[in-house]
Parts: sequence; structure tokens; C-alpha cells
Amino acid sequence: MFIEPNLSGERRGWIEVICGSMFSGKTEELIRRLKRAKIANLKVEIFKPAIDIRYHEQNIVSHDENSIISTPIDNSQTILLLANDVDVIGIDEAQFFDDMLPEVCDQLALRGIRVIVAGLDMDYLAKPFGQMPNLLAKADYITKLHAICVKCGNIANYSYRKEAKGPQVLLGEKDVYEPRCRHCYYER
Repeated sequence: MFIEPNLSGERRGWIEVICGSMFSGKTEELIRRLKRAKIANLKVEIFKPAIDIRYHEQNIVSHDENSIISTPIDNSQTILLLANDVDVIGIDEAQFFDDMLPEVCDQLALRGIRVIVAGLDMDYLAKPFGQMPNLLAKADYITKLHAICVKCGNIANYSYRKEAKGPQVLLGEKDVYEPRCRHCYYER
């Protein structure tokens, strides 16, 4: 599905990507930006992958328990169908979406919509995760957040899985993952 770009000059859209390791505050920052947009009386729509039901089936919830209502969806193209007459779109856990997400974000930005996307930039094996590298390449603005390493207290960029078995996608919290700096991650 291709949407005609808004080239009239009346409103310009862009893509913002918030990335980092687990426990770095990505969802917290996404919620903060979306709430500020709402305070500015902008029309906001928020989406998350339907598979992420860790905290709530519908809401996006940060580790600090801040939340904002969202629409769970199974594929990124659904956003194009639901994003009518909006100023800002928020997308959480972008790494779990399909390979059309970067194109969807591009189309939304061309419509004049501010698109704010949050997600893990690397998986537990320290490999680029899902469509995040493509989103980072298309982003107009990038914010990389860091957690604190649980081993040494330095800044952490890595999501260490305590048991390095199983599929790439394994939803979990501090029982399964912990933030680590580069040195402590590779020290294992």
C-alpha cells in the first residue's frame, strides 16, 4: 500500500528513533515524548506489537510503571490503515515488527506525521535486531540510551540473557535479562 506523499509544504514529518539496551529507558522516553505531544493538543496514535503482553495487553508500560494507552497490532501495515488525521505516531518495541516497518514509517513521515519509534538496537547476541538498523538509517533524529551495568556500574549497551539458549525473541524481564557494559558482556 503506497500513500501519496504530502509535498505541499504545509506540514513536514520526520522519524525519531529511540534505541538502546534493555532497562535503558526507551519506553519511558517514548511515553514522555508522546505525553508532551498530547499536552500540545496534537493528535497522537500509539502502537505496539500484539505479542508484547508482559505488563499489559493494550497499554505501553515502562519498567517504572508509567503507561500510555496503545493499539496492539500484528503487522506494521495496519498502522497505515489506522493513522488517519494524526500529528504524531508512537511505536514501541519496533524490533518485533515485520520488515515493512521502515517503509511504513517513511510513508507516514511523507504524509507530514512525526513518527517516534522505540526499540532494542541489538539482541542478546549483540547482533542488530529486526528492522532497527533500517529504521536507524532512515531516522532524522536518533537517541541512544544506556542502562547501568549490573556487574560494574559503567554504562551498559548490551542486553545480556542469563541463559543463552532459545529463540532470538524471548520476552522477559530482570529474571531473564540484565544490562551489561561491553567488557562485562563479553566476559560472561
